[in-house]
Amino acid sequence: MGITHEEITAAVPGLLRYARVLTRDAATAEDLVQDTVVRALERAADFRGDSSAATWLHRILHHRFVDVVRASRSDPVDAEELAERVEADWRDDSYTVDAETVLLRAETAEELRDAIIHLPAAYRSAVVLHDVQGLTSAAVADIQDVSLAAAKQRISRARAMLVTHLARGTERRAALGGIPLRCWDARSRVSDYLDGDLDSATRVALETHLGSCPTCPALYAGLVGVRAALGALRDPDTVVPPALAARLRAAEQASVAKDVAKDSGQARR
Repeated sequence: MGITHEEITAAVPGLLRYARVLTRDAATAEDLVQDTVVRALERAADFRGDSSAATWLHRILHHRFVDVVRASRSDPVDAEELAERVEADWRDDSYTVDAETVLLRAETAEELRDAIIHLPAAYRSAVVLHDVQGLTSAAVADIQDVSLAAAKQRISRARAMLVTHLARGTERRAALGGIPLRCWDARSRVSDYLDGDLDSATRVALETHLGSCPTCPALYAGLVGVRAALGALRDPDTVVPPALAARLRAAEQASVAKDVAKDSGQARR
């Protein structure tokens, strides 16, 4: 089937937005997009249409981003170590945060972008693809080459990491009474609740818990606020800088020239 130059060009603004949130550095983001476009042009014939052109291009950029992070060893901490540390806090029924602090920090773009940068690469990519780019969990799984369950776990854990990071200095432990449903059972389902993936019985049980628990509502409010703030980073009018546009045109022209030379050589034979 193959992918067309027009499809690649149409996807560039979204790729640039994705790369900018991933890296927080304009030059690095533009390099990632250029690398993605060059690789897409080189592999254009490999595109079979099993996913959308945008998903296929995001997959190339995601893997290139992970490679760059690994090569530079710029991940802030071991991914599983951080995920397990944050999850251990969230499993503690008495753990909570100051929701007002989380929301205020999340609504400050610089603070939110700083929190995103502190996420390990795979988790960072998952939550940016889902909550900033607006892709489905299934698309995230396709882009990251993982199962749907793994993609959902990465999104959920990334949201929890963001809330914990934004709450730094305001975490606290609260005394618990006889609250129905363990807090971890509720907290582990909140991301699915936000995404509309719970059955009605589980949804009612979770809402009942949130209505009476002294610790979970603040964490829930933090997740809601962070998710909304991430969505606000989704700029629908991303403009491709002229210098990057020129670099991409040069890459496209080089690809066309290469194809013409190849076709000419085959014709002579």
